[in-house]
Amino acid sequence: MAARKTTKKPNVSAEELKTYYREMLLIRRFEEKAGQLYGMGLIGGFCHLYIGQEAVVVGLEAAAKEGDKRITSYRDHGHMLACGMEPGGVMAELTGRIGGLSKGKGGSMHMFSKEKHFYGGHGIVAAQVPLGAGLAFADKYKENGGVTFTYFGDGAANQGQVYETFNMAAIWSLPVVFVIENNQYAMGTSQARSTSTKDIYHRGEAFGIPGEIVDGMDVLAVKAAGEKAVAHCRAGKGPYILEIKTYRYRGHSMSDPAKYRTREEVQKVREQSDPIEHVRELLLTGKHATEDDLKAIDKEIKEIVNQAAEFSKESPEPSVEELWTDIYA
Repeated sequence: MAARKTTKKPNVSAEELKTYYREMLLIRRFEEKAGQLYGMGLIGGFCHLYIGQEAVVVGLEAAAKEGDKRITSYRDHGHMLACGMEPGGVMAELTGRIGGLSKGKGGSMHMFSKEKHFYGGHGIVAAQVPLGAGLAFADKYKENGGVTFTYFGDGAANQGQVYETFNMAAIWSLPVVFVIENNQYAMGTSQARSTSTKDIYHRGEAFGIPGEIVDGMDVLAVKAAGEKAVAHCRAGKGPYILEIKTYRYRGHSMSDPAKYRTREEVQKVREQSDPIEHVRELLLTGKHATEDDLKAIDKEIKEIVNQAAEFSKESPEPSVEELWTDIYA
């Protein structure tokens, strides 16, 4: 694999490395299974897979503490799993079953878990950004030391409400980390064709918000940047922007044939920059794990994902009465 140029990374133990490997592999295998279930017609509506971007959420969750919040867009299964939501409950939600974490009524795009401080899953592009600032406002008001991770993509970064939110977050010094998951293609248009600047984090400078670029294919680089951003927020210095350069291997959604890029481009990223293979290499070359150890982890993860899929198939559909629960009126 190609050598990586990254910022200074934290020292991590062999056990931490194995944890990151396991968590990223869980997301990868879960998403592969979700893609299979979608192809079988068991998942309806939209389905946006996170394959290739696993290091982003795993690295940032490693920098979070209990009580911190997260909110994101509709490419959200990885965020759910990384913050500890049960795979069975997530998969059952994708298939619209009562055993799902939103009783089968949220589906892929609109899941929610108050217990895990996961506030969606939002289908309107960039709509989650002002909501994330609102969550951070609540933390500041309560003086509880909490930080909110507000995720959005390179496409959403061109929406107006993002800059209204930057302004308010800066004025009120809100403890929010704005995470731009820049997978370089938005829905299907490359950043070079859709965005006036090469880098997006610079846009925070107009509001006095500091930020940086991060290698989103390197979980340790993401963790290091996340710790820096979180420390900034907890110190009362206001918001911070992380533009995390990542890459999705699949189309924008399951209905996207992804004809706007070549197979060779995707294969090159897989071969040179895959986030899971990077950690696998660190474990093997550092003699922290053997091939057999990693095969055992993969086997365990596959069993967890298969059990989640079976649970999602066996869970009944919600009753008609569920139409009238969890609504305002």
